Amino acid sequence: MRGLLVSSIGVAVSAALVLPLPAPSGAAPPPPPPSAAKVPDKAPDIAGSTQSLPLAPSTRSLAPTAERGLLQRRVAPFSMVGVVWDDPAAELRGTVQVRTRAAGTGAWSGWQDVETHNHEHGADPGTAENRAARGSTAPLWVGASDGVEVRVRPATGEPAALPAGMRLELVDPGEAPEAAEEPEEPDEPEEPEEPEEAEEAEEPDGPEEAEAPEHPVQPTALTRRAVYPTPQIHLPVLEAAAKPYIGPRPKIVSRAGWRASEALRERGFVYSKTIKAAFVHHSATGNSYTCNQSPSVLRSIYRYHVVSSGWRDIGYNFAVDKCGNIYEGRAGGVTRAVRGAHTLGFNANTMGIAVLGSYSRVNPPAAAVTAVARLTAWKLGLFKGNPKGKVTLTSGGSGKHPRGRKVSFNVISGHRDGFYTDCPGTRLYGRLGTARNASAGYQGRV
Repeated sequence: MRGLLVSSIGVAVSAALVLPLPAPSGAAPPPPPPSAAKVPDKAPDIAGSTQSLPLAPSTRSLAPTAERGLLQRRVAPFSMVGVVWDDPAAELRGTVQVRTRAAGTGAWSGWQDVETHNHEHGADPGTAENRAARGSTAPLWVGASDGVEVRVRPATGEPAALPAGMRLELVDPGEAPEAAEEPEEPDEPEEPEEPEEAEEAEEPDGPEEAEAPEHPVQPTALTRRAVYPTPQIHLPVLEAAAKPYIGPRPKIVSRAGWRASEALRERGFVYSKTIKAAFVHHSATGNSYTCNQSPSVLRSIYRYHVVSSGWRDIGYNFAVDKCGNIYEGRAGGVTRAVRGAHTLGFNANTMGIAVLGSYSRVNPPAAAVTAVARLTAWKLGLFKGNPKGKVTLTSGGSGKHPRGRKVSFNVISGHRDGFYTDCPGTRLYGRLGTARNASAGYQGRV
């Protein structure tokens, strides 16, 4: 299905000549060749577009580890940038840096680093989603831009060649959504029907997951509003509220609210049987976005995950922005145990929460940490999870934990607990204890 979708959308590919790097910073960028122009997506309900430009070796070296990139060039408008390659198992051992030209002013930015270690995200090994994926860096939000320059350099002394088939992906999220108002008396939403056999992937030796029956991603009542209702007007949560240790349901911006193009993703959903733990991430997309731009950032990540990286949908189950707004991520129902693609080897029976931004050197806003606490208090509570507790998960193969190993985690863990990665950033990781305590408090635990 994804092959048909991706082939039906416009992904422009440039047959650029080999160019030396870096280009003189004061040089005027040449006009784009016709092959580099953006081709709009054909489907009218798919917002945004993607430009895919192959990275050429530098003329300064013909060795297989030669740096690659593009000189300054004008391109169609974009707001997010990343690099992908053919083999998802190939690791990019080196650095990726980009410069972009602001649309309107024509001013060029300085060189910005793109997070290269992204293979620890994605679907678990052996799954259909993993087999269809491509290698990729994290995407970087640069804002409205119409020019780009990139250089990819192998690590010093690194004997391995850079991955084959490297391409620069320039993502345009499409028009920003209008501000949505929460209705006073929304209709009662319908949850997707329970699949006959919900997939349990706790044991890695078991059969590959089966897709649940297809449902519309948003029931008709939900497509008319941008924000899911609060607990007092949501029957399933009213019932859950009578049970112990379930935090109040926070306000969650639906996929319709951030204008996710449902025709872009694969149809159908994949579920686990339960949610035992939450893995917290940072998106590593930078901190230059405004909260009004959060829906555009999400649409860009979504498009990058599906079109550029080859995933079935956005990888995270939820996202939180710097102002503490909570967003629905992967489709399938916010109360359900939707299988994501966020923590390689530990996607079964867990949920992934991405805090939009980069928090290796920057402290996360208190509002974002509070939102993580409120979200986990509610969602983990639905599955009897104690935010201050421990849980044992079976690895599906993560690099850090071999396939089949049983690993003890905090119920609220950071991505780095399951994989060798800096994610969710040292500063955000250091606030997870605060989030656990607050989450337990919202559940009413002493």
